[in-house]
Amino acid sequence: MSEKQAIQPNIGSSFHQENIRRKSRFAIVFILLAIAFCVIVVININSGNVHIPISQIVKILFTHAGPDKDVNIIWQIRLPRILVAAVLGGGLATSGFLLQTFFENPIAGPFVLGISSGAKMVVALVMIFGLLHGLTMNSWTYIIAAFVGSLMSTGFILLVARRIRNMAALLVAGIMIGYICNAITDFVVTFADDSDIVNLRGWSLGSFSGMSWSNVWISIGVIGVTFVLVMLSAKPIHAYQMGEAYAQSMGVNIRFFRIVLILLSSILSATVTAFAGPISFVGIAVPFLAKAFLGSSKPLVVLPANFLTGAVFCMLCDLIARLAFAPVELNISTVTSIFGAPIVIYILINRRRGRNG
Repeated sequence: MSEKQAIQPNIGSSFHQENIRRKSRFAIVFILLAIAFCVIVVININSGNVHIPISQIVKILFTHAGPDKDVNIIWQIRLPRILVAAVLGGGLATSGFLLQTFFENPIAGPFVLGISSGAKMVVALVMIFGLLHGLTMNSWTYIIAAFVGSLMSTGFILLVARRIRNMAALLVAGIMIGYICNAITDFVVTFADDSDIVNLRGWSLGSFSGMSWSNVWISIGVIGVTFVLVMLSAKPIHAYQMGEAYAQSMGVNIRFFRIVLILLSSILSATVTAFAGPISFVGIAVPFLAKAFLGSSKPLVVLPANFLTGAVFCMLCDLIARLAFAPVELNISTVTSIFGAPIVIYILINRRRGRNG
């Protein structure tokens, strides 16, 4: 046997072992995320100003039987809120992943780039216009308004991107458009004279409170369909991550694909903003965590893990927002910023170290 023939089986065996280790890691991560998801759901349902025994909660969930007060608390208040937090958290994390792929930058996210602020501004304007004229607004109206606002902000970012190749300057431009949109929103809300503006103020700071089953089904429908489309685009996304030249060689229409990325990301961030207001740092921190957990950036694996991590992250932050200073409730963005901002700082430090190295 020649030396070359002896080496080849060793290479094949090493590759096989590495593949097994990778798949084992993926399986462990998904199992842990599923367990964390179930635990957070149980804790959320069991937590609140009104204490309901776990045995009673289980009975209510499976039979709808029990005291009317407890049934209403579980089915009309806690459960819709938990489900919406999970779905919107996963959608926001997916939106962040798509933007990071598009801009090829780990700190590109709907909040940092001002996309959430643009959506917030248009939704606030539509809300106030509807209140002033006595119009009936529904969830679809707010989603469309948020989508228009998202596209406006994204369009501005893309125009700037044509003239500015420096990613740091592009992110600063996004932050500035965010400040402008927030200033317009605050100005309009401040001078709007209506009793319903109280709800608008709470929404504009980010909150999962007041969710209904209508919100649950619409958010599941919109984000679910969009997420399926994102998963169907996993292979082109992976090719795009390898570079535009490689993606083109694999038959990806770069211009069309970039438009698809922006549209899908805008739909996701718009849906989140329409229901819960702007939520900070989730779109940056969660994709980083998902990739770190898996030790991989392959979209086919990262996207589901990223969605689950976003759901767990937002449910956990919502739990803290409800209970930290109960009965006073914190804005969800306050809690997500506390956990998300340090992760962004860590990403920036790591990038600088990598360049210096």
